[in-house]
Amino acid sequence: MTVVPYKEDSSTKKAQVAKMFDNISSDYDFLNHFLSMGIDIAWRKKAISMLKPLKPKSILDVATGTGDFAIEALRLKPEKIIGVDISDGMLSVGRQKMKNKKLDGIIELRNGDSEKLPFEENNFDAVIVAFGVRNFENLKNGLSEMLRVVRPGGMVVILEFSKPVKFPFKQLYNFYFKFVLPKIGRWVSKDSSAYTYLPESVQAFPDGEGFVQILDQLGYKNTRCKPLTFGISSLYIGTK
Repeated sequence: MTVVPYKEDSSTKKAQVAKMFDNISSDYDFLNHFLSMGIDIAWRKKAISMLKPLKPKSILDVATGTGDFAIEALRLKPEKIIGVDISDGMLSVGRQKMKNKKLDGIIELRNGDSEKLPFEENNFDAVIVAFGVRNFENLKNGLSEMLRVVRPGGMVVILEFSKPVKFPFKQLYNFYFKFVLPKIGRWVSKDSSAYTYLPESVQAFPDGEGFVQILDQLGYKNTRCKPLTFGISSLYIGTK
């Protein structure tokens, strides 16, 4: 069963996800850091550190949102970063952020469908995505597109929420995600569905070794999974 933000809405998951992020775009950065207690910043740093040996010059940030992951990737000193997202609201916030930080010359944010990336094959040294693959309407299509546009020998780094399995982190995590997070998210963003969708989509996502198996099936090489912060999120790495 496909998990969607607005259960009364008959439109596709892709359309609903775009609408949801448009609705919460103005509060997204604050809620992202507040609800994770800032741990998401450390997760992004860890993810980007995986690319250091590659020294990528061109990077694609899929489901870039407001561009935080793209900004973190600047530590790799690339020549160009392109971020794509289906939410115009998120992109608008991100473009203003790049302009304010004087980064719009190196980071370009575009509207783009992650499942139909508007780039030629073998175009990027690295492809990154943080908390985005869970929102793909067709997971395998999106992952295949990421593999298509990265060059041979290039790397794909995926950061995504996962489900802790050990006591007591599993119980604490489930309580926070199901009861605390939706209430705070609803109060701040005024979107009653967005932060209910988040735990539901995490619960339905094939994390850990299940996700690694999907990457293997699609042709990714040297795949591995690295759990972060007791398994609250996971880092997936694969090469072409």
